[in-house]
Amino acid sequence: MTDPDVDELADRAAPLDALLVDAALGPVRRLAPNSSTVRFAARLARHPVTTGRRLGGLATELGRVAVGTSTLAPSTKDRRFADPAWTQNPLLHRAVQAYLAAAGTARQLVADAHLDWRDDTRVRLLVENLVEAAAPSNVPLVNPSSAKAAVDNGGLNLVRGGLTFLRDMAAPPRIPEMVDRSAFEVGRNIAVTPGAVVLRTEVLELIQYRPQTERVREVPLLIVPPTINKYYALDLAPGRSLIEYLVQGGQQVFVVSWRNPDARFADWGLDTYVQSVLDALTAVQQIGDCDRAALLGVCSGGIIAALTAAHLAATGQQGRLAAFALLVTVLDNARAGAAAALADRRLAAAATALSRRRGYLDGRSLAEVFAWLRPGDLVWNYWVNNYLLGRKPPAFDILFWNADTTRMPARLHADFVNLAMENWLVTRGALTVLGIRVDLSRVEVDTYLLAGIADHITPWQNCYRSTQLLGGDSRFVLSTSGHIAALVNPPGNPKASYQTNKQNPADPQEWLRTAHTEQGSWWPDALAWLGERCGAEKPAPGELGGAGVPPIIDAPGTYVFDR
Repeated sequence: MTDPDVDELADRAAPLDALLVDAALGPVRRLAPNSSTVRFAARLARHPVTTGRRLGGLATELGRVAVGTSTLAPSTKDRRFADPAWTQNPLLHRAVQAYLAAAGTARQLVADAHLDWRDDTRVRLLVENLVEAAAPSNVPLVNPSSAKAAVDNGGLNLVRGGLTFLRDMAAPPRIPEMVDRSAFEVGRNIAVTPGAVVLRTEVLELIQYRPQTERVREVPLLIVPPTINKYYALDLAPGRSLIEYLVQGGQQVFVVSWRNPDARFADWGLDTYVQSVLDALTAVQQIGDCDRAALLGVCSGGIIAALTAAHLAATGQQGRLAAFALLVTVLDNARAGAAAALADRRLAAAATALSRRRGYLDGRSLAEVFAWLRPGDLVWNYWVNNYLLGRKPPAFDILFWNADTTRMPARLHADFVNLAMENWLVTRGALTVLGIRVDLSRVEVDTYLLAGIADHITPWQNCYRSTQLLGGDSRFVLSTSGHIAALVNPPGNPKASYQTNKQNPADPQEWLRTAHTEQGSWWPDALAWLGERCGAEKPAPGELGGAGVPPIIDAPGTYVFDR
């Protein structure tokens, strides 16, 4: 396997908070015929001339492949066929050309069907899974790199790969390992920004980070991470940690570290998590000796943070928030990518029933679903590396974090699914939080919104729509990266850039058309935005905790080690 660059790996490592329905039911069902495939076949049957022309074209191209006159060639960016043998060996060359011809025809047939958005997305996912699986590069010994390795080491690569395959298939998520976990240890070379746990409840540990500047902003920041995977996507290796960057920029920072719940906590729902954030906010204000705090949420943690902000607004406590930020968070779920296309009410009911019987949704199920959502990158790429070549996967901090999955309580799973299916947050007063009807338009503090233009989990257009839902002034920032690379975006990356716009028109495409591109990371932009809203500077506290909230244990705490 040719190691892709850091940004590509980061984008592959995204958690799958959105595909909660598919995670409960399993990805295999996506390969079974359903109503979308029936409609696809019916559309093709209604246009026999177009369909016949496509199939005839395929037959003609296969004839050219057979006699050696086909000009089909893989993209120079297609790493599957980078080995020169794919072009120099006549049989391998023909195998690749036949594969490309068949794959192209399959994709053209989907386009010819002119299905509606949901059916088109479902059928394309099915076709892409089949096309990626059929690649000749996946076949042992046919893949020239696999054959050469077998000759060089007497077939030991296939023996090692076979044993690895058996180990991977023995337990969920039953996909190839994506990372060499032996290179990382939480608290040793990852999640190492100095701090301490200053609050522990059944649901969370609250970590306060030690100031690294002589003076700090008087208003502290509370970060609410996703509820799937651990919090330390925001505190990776030194130099790649957003939390470290904010602390070194003079910002007082606190972060929630969620407990990894088991069946005992099946009844924890959105109310439980919102109340926990409110408790954490109270502790942050006590320790910071400040009546306000900035609140930042990420992905599913952003939904919880938004509901917390809406509850504060509904109860007359909005003054407790100095600023509000959402990173890669979707509040308006209309046409929110593949997740929305794959789910329907019947499947949602079945999915939540399954997690209710178990008591939780296993994060490993989400990892499996995500892999089959992008099979070329996340399954067959590692199939070749791990099983055909007998190599270890790369050691990369984001992939290590991605593999460190957590469970989601059954009630929270059901709440998130219902929230998305009904799209409750776009309707004022449609949702009740802690007994109070909430309305996002009443959240009138300034908001910083970040999305990734290549994000296929929380599409940037859906993230942008939060500018129309929230009542305050919103600064929307669009990174060039995907879901996770958008977050792990330290200054110094020459490829980094982001887009901004002084206006927030209703149409996201209009926003994009008139946006201005800035070179570099968005981290300094966010730090400056916080600096304008987090008060004057004051001497940094000499000790962590305070106001009757003493430190309990050094960061990263204990909940992060729960398995």
